[in-house]
Parts: sequence; C-alpha cells; structure tokens
Amino acid sequence: MDVNSATSSARASASVAETAAKKATLDYDTFLTLLVQQMKNQDPTEPMDATEQIAQLATFSQVEQTIQTNKNLENLLQSSTLGQAGSMIGRTVTSADGTITGKVEQVKVFSDGLIALLDSGEEVVVGPGVIIS
Repeated sequence: MDVNSATSSARASASVAETAAKKATLDYDTFLTLLVQQMKNQDPTEPMDATEQIAQLATFSQVEQTIQTNKNLENLLQSSTLGQAGSMIGRTVTSADGTITGKVEQVKVFSDGLIALLDSGEEVVVGPGVIIS
C-alpha cells in the first residue's frame, strides 16, 4: 500500500466515522421525538400501558448510555493513538517491506492509523510489519 492510498483511506475512514456519529445522534433525537409525540397524541380514553411506557423509557436510557460509552471509547482510542505518535518521534522506522528506513521527525494521526514522516522526506504507514527501533 503506498502512502497516497493510505492517506486517502485514512480520510475516507474519518468521513465514515463522522457519518456514523451523526447517524447515531439522529437516531437518538428521532427516538426522543417519537416518544414525546406518542405521549402527546395518545388516546385519553385508552392511555399507553404503564409497562410499555417504562420499557420505552428504559430503551431510551440504554440508547443514551450507549452513545456516551461510544464517545468515551473514541476519546480513549484518540489518547492512545496520540501517545503512540508522540513516542515515535526521534526513533528509527523501517517499512514493512524494508525499502524505507529513517528517523521519525513528525507523525500524522488519522482515525485509522499513523503515518511517520522521516528525516529523508519519505512517509511510512505505521502498521503490521513496520519496525520501530
């Protein structure tokens, strides 16, 4: 995989992650809107069963907790990736195929990985088979 395709892949993955986050928010908001409308428009002579209402509120709570958990996991992964990127500066990296070797001057962080910028001006996608010494 060359650096340009890896960079394009990283940008595409970031776009997919943003779309998924927006969709989760939309689903969350949609669920809340539907629940409120259902409560407003229920037949007063036959109100919603309390058990059903509690089940829907529990579902709403689970959706909210899942969204918060996902946000926390994303933050944790981001912190881990940034720590990994920082620890690479000044170290020697050899590409998986052994054709590129150099000292890391900068690291680009993407949602699906890292790209090391070497002192020679070359870039190495950090992934399986890459040697960091």
